[in-house]
Amino acid sequence: MIRFTNVTKHYKTNIGLDNVSIEIERGDFVFLVGASGAGKSTLIKLILKEIDADSGSIMVNGTEVTTLSNRLVPKLRRSIGIVFQDFRLLPRMTVFENVAFAMEIVHARPRAIRRQVPQVLSLVGISDKAYKYPDELSAGEQQRVAIARAIVNNPTFLMADEPTGNLDPETAWEIMRLLEQINIRGTTILMVTHAKDIVDRMGKRVIAIDNGKIIRDNIGTYAIGDSYEA
Repeated sequence: MIRFTNVTKHYKTNIGLDNVSIEIERGDFVFLVGASGAGKSTLIKLILKEIDADSGSIMVNGTEVTTLSNRLVPKLRRSIGIVFQDFRLLPRMTVFENVAFAMEIVHARPRAIRRQVPQVLSLVGISDKAYKYPDELSAGEQQRVAIARAIVNNPTFLMADEPTGNLDPETAWEIMRLLEQINIRGTTILMVTHAKDIVDRMGKRVIAIDNGKIIRDNIGTYAIGDSYEA
């Protein structure tokens, strides 16, 4: 699914990643934790080929990303569902239209869109909001729309970058239960987070990064007192 082999990325003033090797298998649910500047964003950008590694190999869904031509990068990114902290919904589109747009850009047939979008909205629990606009929704509802948009094309891999960062604790847990449900249905999830309470309670795989190096990779907790705690 995702495999980094001896990946290094240096910037002019700091280290992004330093000889990192990790593997995320199909069906995994993985938390990526670490302080600001530890290397989390570099890892995510390398997966999406927003930046290039200095050395090493990166495989995503069987594709070698480091040698991927620029014209094939959009195809790579369309195969990955992405959820952000700030939702990034299109304000002049309804909920239905926001989710449908993700299908339209991959040239899905109108009939498939009419069938698939209601199914996904039902899965994330907002069928009754289909014709509302983003500014008519709560933060939690907006994040559900963002998740629906991310999974409507049935990606095998979902990357969630601080998806609970703008949510109150109760709503954050609702979103985590939804992500866990999506994972159980077969989607691999990599979630970047500083939410220690969520990581501790979920009991999933945790990859901790510090100064560009993987310092822990196991099933467990955020680990109170470690140097990567935010």
